[in-house]
Amino acid sequence: MAYTKRIFGAAMVKAINANYNADFSGQPRTLPNGVVYATDKALKYAVKNYLKENYSTEKIFYFKRFNNEFIPYSLEDAYIAMFPENKKAKDRKLVAKDLLNCLDIRLFGATFAKKSKGNNVAISIHGPVQITHGINIWGENNFYSEQIMSPFRNPNEKNDDNTATTLGRQTKLHEGHYVHHISVNPKNLEDIVSLAGEGAANISVQDISKLKEALQKGVTYYDSASKSGCENELLIWITLKEKSKLVLPNLTQLMTMHKEKVDGKVQLDLSSLKSVLESNETEIEAVEIYKNTASISIINPPTKASIKDI
Repeated sequence: MAYTKRIFGAAMVKAINANYNADFSGQPRTLPNGVVYATDKALKYAVKNYLKENYSTEKIFYFKRFNNEFIPYSLEDAYIAMFPENKKAKDRKLVAKDLLNCLDIRLFGATFAKKSKGNNVAISIHGPVQITHGINIWGENNFYSEQIMSPFRNPNEKNDDNTATTLGRQTKLHEGHYVHHISVNPKNLEDIVSLAGEGAANISVQDISKLKEALQKGVTYYDSASKSGCENELLIWITLKEKSKLVLPNLTQLMTMHKEKVDGKVQLDLSSLKSVLESNETEIEAVEIYKNTASISIINPPTKASIKDI
């Protein structure tokens, strides 16, 4: 069953002595004003990994995979591996149907180019789900570096130290609470589904249910050395009524975190969000808040919000 309602929301990720999204130097990413942030790709990766690991029948296309020689697939290699029966496909409609058969593309969209002899296929799919960069709303942006030792020496070292094991360095954020704004507009897929024709998969009620689950659990589920200490902390999910044309502001601007914790929990004040939602209550079908009870307390939640544990 196709999903047709628009959604606005926010996902919060907690990082304690962790590095949720490093830059290419290994440092936490920072804005010019020093505030730590994470790209949308960090959250999308965690979501896709969760869906891949927990829904084995779903196809997840944009995820690193290797061939038998441990070389990462190219874009075309990945398409051929996933859809071997259509490896020589030149028909854009057929390729579009294949891509829409992948859950991550139905959610986040894709830019795809496939080279065939005498006929290149290029398709752009505008994803219904849009996620912004995550901004640390905790009052501090303190991170630190520490040296770590490898159990192996570097044979290429051209000095007297080439007989010693090598030293490395890792950098972690002391504490952060990243907020990503989320919007879902199923109409984004309408044109491509129509052009692809009969049999093209549209975003479904089940897709949205899986997305909501992954946004609550994906970061906690993905436990690597750098992301150990990163957890899903909060998900706000605002469903608009069927024909609503309401456009909500970025939810990051409507959430305030107090400087002091109470009983070890951060205090998130939703007064501004409450005011905005109550002034537009005739446009809103439901407000759901999912929180990590062990780490966060909600102050001034929206009046009709349903609050549940993650």
